[in-house]
Amino acid sequence: MNEPTVHIVDDDPDMRDSLRWLLTTVGLRAVTYDSAEAFSAASLDAGPACLVLDVRMPGTGGLDLFESLAARGIRLPVLFITAHADVPMAVRAMKSGAVEFLEKPFNGQVLLEKIQRAIRDDAARLARQAEADAIRSRFETLTGKEREVLAMIRDGRPNKEIAALLDITPRAVELRRAGLMRKLGAGSLSELLRLAIAVEEAEPPSRQISPPRSA
Repeated sequence: MNEPTVHIVDDDPDMRDSLRWLLTTVGLRAVTYDSAEAFSAASLDAGPACLVLDVRMPGTGGLDLFESLAARGIRLPVLFITAHADVPMAVRAMKSGAVEFLEKPFNGQVLLEKIQRAIRDDAARLARQAEADAIRSRFETLTGKEREVLAMIRDGRPNKEIAALLDITPRAVELRRAGLMRKLGAGSLSELLRLAIAVEEAEPPSRQISPPRSA
């Protein structure tokens, strides 16, 4: 997995430089952007990341950018920073899924702790997504007949009932069941069901993969 990246979007160059320096003190890679438009034009790499986002900027504001990212399926933990906070703004940010909403001037150590926690959470999410993608690729190797049997097993139907519904012998059901369990790497019925549920509930891939660009 790629190294963690903190994306900083702020129109104030002094704030961008200060935040970049702060992050380098704990070994974190920072990429800065001077506007929401510059960030929107960039692509994200595949590693864990978070976004430190100024609320009020010329052009597109931070909240609008965040909501547009969500609409595009880009799921990044976001920490908002602002010098002009108000309650409705904070409520809108948190309802949109922001990790935190900090007023300037803020405590650098507090910000670092929140960024590090956000990156850990994103790394865990990416690991779950990678596992789900691996499971999904195994499911794609199943034949149509095996998928029929799996769907009925998922519904809790016993082999004899599956055989009757598909108009095949119980032995044929057993063979299809053994084949799909082998392809999925499931050693038991409970593991098979866990894999089936995991692939149903998994989030689809959400990021475009290519190096980010600095403003």
